[in-house]
Amino acid sequence: MTAGGYERLEEEIKHLKSIERPAVIKQIAEAREHGDLSENAEYHAAKERQGFIEGRVMELEDKISRAEVIDVSKLTGSTVKFGATVTVVDEDTDEENRYQIVGDFEADVKEGRISISSPIARSLIGKSVGDSVEVATPGGGRSYEILKVEFV
Repeated sequence: MTAGGYERLEEEIKHLKSIERPAVIKQIAEAREHGDLSENAEYHAAKERQGFIEGRVMELEDKISRAEVIDVSKLTGSTVKFGATVTVVDEDTDEENRYQIVGDFEADVKEGRISISSPIARSLIGKSVGDSVEVATPGGGRSYEILKVEFV
C-alpha cells in the first residue's frame, strides 16, 4: 500500500474511535432511557451502528497490521509498476486519463487511483512510455498508449 493509503486508513480509525464510537455510545444511553428495549427502534439502530463501527475498526486495524507501506516518492524508473502515476490516451477517442496504481483497498477511480488487480493496471504493469496496451473491459476491448510514467 502507498504511504497515502496508510495515512487514510489511520485517519479513518482515529475518526471512528474518537468521534463515531462516543456518539453511538451516547445514542445507546439515550435510547435506554426511553424504556422497554425490546420495542425500541432507536436502541436497535444504535446497537447495529455500534456493531458496524467496531467491525470496521477491527478490519482497518487488521489491514494496517499486515500492510507493507511503499514510499512512492523513492521509486524511479521508466516502466509502470506499483505506485506509478501513468498518463494514457485512449487510441480510439483520444481521451487522456491519469491513474495511480495502488493497493486494492485504497483504490478510488474518481480520485484517479486504480487497484493493482484491475484489468487496466494489470495490462499496464511492466510497460513503458510509447507502448500500446489492450484492455478487456465489459464494454469491449480498449487500446491505450502510455504517454507518461511518473512516481509522485
